Amino acid sequence: MAEQHREPQQSTSDAIKSYLPDNGSSTSQVLAVVTLFPVGSFLLILAGLTLAGTLIGLTVATPLFVIFSPIIGPAVLTIALAVAGFLTSGAFGITALSSISWLLNYVRRTRGSLPEQLEHARRRVQDTASHMGQKTREAGQKAQDVMRS
Repeated sequence: MAEQHREPQQSTSDAIKSYLPDNGSSTSQVLAVVTLFPVGSFLLILAGLTLAGTLIGLTVATPLFVIFSPIIGPAVLTIALAVAGFLTSGAFGITALSSISWLLNYVRRTRGSLPEQLEHARRRVQDTASHMGQKTREAGQKAQDVMRS
C-alpha cells in the first residue's frame, strides 16, 4: 500500500496569524491609525446622520406639502431635497471608506521608510534653527550698532 503524506491542519487562528506581519506596528503605522481612524469614523457617523435627517425630513415634509399646497412645486422641492440628502449621505460614506482604504495602503507602504523621513526632517529643523540663530545674531548686532551711533 502507498503511504499518504498528510500535513497537519492549521487551526483558524493560526491561519489568520499567518497573514499578519511578524514584527510589531511601527510608529508611523500607529500614528496613521490614530489620526485617520477617527476621521473615517466621523465621516461614517456623518453619513448616517445625514441619511437619518433626510429620511426624517422627507417623512415630515411630504405630508405637509401634500396637505397645504395644491401645486406641484413643493413636491419637486421635496424630491430634490431628498435626492440631495441621499447623494450627500452616499458621498460621506464613500469618503469614509476611501479614507480607511487609503489609511491601510499608507500603513503598508510606510514600513521602514519612517526613520529616513524623520532623520531628514530633523536635519532640516536643525538647519533652519541655525539659520534663524545666525539671522537673530545679525539683527542684534545691527541694533547694537544703531544704538551706539
